[in-house]
Amino acid sequence: MDIINPSGKQVLRVSTEFCGRELTLEVNRVGFRSTASVLVSYGDTVVLGSVVVGKKPVVQDFFPLTIDYEEKFYAAGKISGSKFIKREGKPADEAVLVGRLIDRPIRPLFPKGYRQEVQVVTTVLSMDPGFRPDMVAMIAASTALMLSGTPFDGPIAGVRVGRLNGEFKAFLSPEEREQSIMDLVVACKDGKVMMVEAGAKEVPEAMIIEAMHWAVKNVQPVLDLQRELAEKVGVEAQEYELVLPDVEIQRVVDAWCAQHLGDKVRGNVLERQKAIDTLKAEMNAEFAPQLGEGATEEEKIADYTERLQGEYEQAFDLAIHKEVRRGIIEDGVRPDGRKLTEVRPLSSQVGILPRVHGSSLFTRGLTQAMNIVTLAPLSFAQVVDTMEVTDGKRRYMHHYNAPSWTVGECGRIGAPGRREIGHGYLAERALTPVLPDEEEFPYAIRSVTEIMSQNGSTSMAATCSSCMALMDAGVPIKRPVSGVAMGLMMDGDKPYVLTDLMDAEDFAGDMDFKVTGTTEGVTALQMDMKVHGLPVEVLEQAIEQSHEGRMFILEHMLSVIPEPRAEISEYAPRIEKIIVNPEKIGAIIGKGGEMINKITSETGAMVDIEDSGLVTVSGENEAIDKAVEWIKGLVEEPEVGKIYDGTVAAIKDFGAFVTILPGIDGMLHVSQISDKRIENVKDVLKEGQKVRVKLVAIDDRGRLSLSMRGIEQ
Repeated sequence: MDIINPSGKQVLRVSTEFCGRELTLEVNRVGFRSTASVLVSYGDTVVLGSVVVGKKPVVQDFFPLTIDYEEKFYAAGKISGSKFIKREGKPADEAVLVGRLIDRPIRPLFPKGYRQEVQVVTTVLSMDPGFRPDMVAMIAASTALMLSGTPFDGPIAGVRVGRLNGEFKAFLSPEEREQSIMDLVVACKDGKVMMVEAGAKEVPEAMIIEAMHWAVKNVQPVLDLQRELAEKVGVEAQEYELVLPDVEIQRVVDAWCAQHLGDKVRGNVLERQKAIDTLKAEMNAEFAPQLGEGATEEEKIADYTERLQGEYEQAFDLAIHKEVRRGIIEDGVRPDGRKLTEVRPLSSQVGILPRVHGSSLFTRGLTQAMNIVTLAPLSFAQVVDTMEVTDGKRRYMHHYNAPSWTVGECGRIGAPGRREIGHGYLAERALTPVLPDEEEFPYAIRSVTEIMSQNGSTSMAATCSSCMALMDAGVPIKRPVSGVAMGLMMDGDKPYVLTDLMDAEDFAGDMDFKVTGTTEGVTALQMDMKVHGLPVEVLEQAIEQSHEGRMFILEHMLSVIPEPRAEISEYAPRIEKIIVNPEKIGAIIGKGGEMINKITSETGAMVDIEDSGLVTVSGENEAIDKAVEWIKGLVEEPEVGKIYDGTVAAIKDFGAFVTILPGIDGMLHVSQISDKRIENVKDVLKEGQKVRVKLVAIDDRGRLSLSMRGIEQ
């Protein structure tokens, strides 16, 4: 039966087949007081997308759009594993990253100057464990915006693509994601790409391009479905006003700048900024007297200054951006005088901080990143407790900090924002594929990038500095990773691709994207469009050009530190590893943890045990040696032909049982006690006696036969 909501509207549903499952969009069941709400169902995953639009424009110089992704533990049938907090609170980094993932393709599709406050919230109500729900949330956000009446130039849809057995596949299971050589998210709009983000196991650039084509083709039914629903609902467009620069002011400022810019705003970045500040002061001096006729000079200056802070300043900045574009497109010259494919000057150092485990300083132009690596036992790995992950751990953590002083501004120092979390994750993702396995290098690794100066592409500086600091710390990475940020300016259908993007070009450009990788292939990728989508063919040219830039930067890095140091820092903790049979883990732990607590308390060493059978021991050298010897004794497997120092556990008429290893007894037959005949075992042995025995055989039932004959006691 049809459900009628309180406003008298019928529930409407539309469905389509999408990547092997049915996708359903439904409105008018919930969310009656939001501007627009939609329930999106895919498999057993259900996501609510809601939009609320403010009543009046906000008086500020940016579009107040917020997009949040809400994880609910109940959606996965879980209660938070936190000992103290069971209610959802501050979003986990993973949820913040998904929110950014949804935001990036949506934000550029609103008109410039739109100032209505828009809040988009996607809430996961039910989660199918067979795939991640983030792309369903992206569809929910886009659909809700399509129904809101805002000037959103959608729809968009995203798909997360993996590659298994030589084929692309979407909505991979957790097991399939582990096996896939790539994890690529593509957001699309009618045959064009709006956003790309990828992690990959050194895959070739051509495979990334192929995956983009696959995604563009496969999301089209979802775009058509959103339009179908919007048409059935009969969406009414909301009235709005754009806050745009005054046309006459822009014309006047453009004319003035055309006569005064040119070579004055090219060259060294710091000198260029001084020149721009000087030009702005000259414009003030020239325009101020023309305003406020009949007023005093002080009143004229005050009037002009007030307007300059608004429309004149905006017009001047826009004129500077136009000049940057013009110089690149018409003259082939970038703001700092570089060629389109040229990387800024590079300089780097390693081992710059004496007491840390690894450090580096990477400088590219005015962008500078310091990285510090800290090594610790595996027990220091971060516990990941999210809606999607149960008992997960993050052994490698990259944290990124960029305080306001790095751009010459005053600002609040506090918890990292969404940008800092996103930049840190990109650099973390870039290095993860080349890290050694726990069995090879049993350490938890924390890498912290402290940005020292910003002028574009700090996330790629973080990647490069992190790689060098890891090598300085003696982490045996498989291959070094470098990264480069690229820019793009479109002149009609002709693309101008820029290697090593700087701030001025980013502000004036149409796309920025970052590529990281080794000599063997790509490890991470992030693309953001500032236009309403780009064909894959344009992105292909940009990715191809990025390879040359990556290799140039990698060559510089290897000139500073060609390979990981052979030894870790003397200040890093020493860790010894033991690989044991997983069935023997219980012997190390003991009943109620009695044995492992005894080992740690009596030796002073720290012992960590993984389910795989990897045991790591850390601490002072003597403590480690004692603990390792103790553990080996607990898990050692009996070996035929080996002589053991055993203890008589029980005496029988036919012989004695001797404990040769913890929990392992062997049978010492009376005939094997001595070369002489023994009438009574108790005449020569007693319980608790220490004896040396040789393991002579293990039968097919696992029973051990021992002998004392010919062995000096």
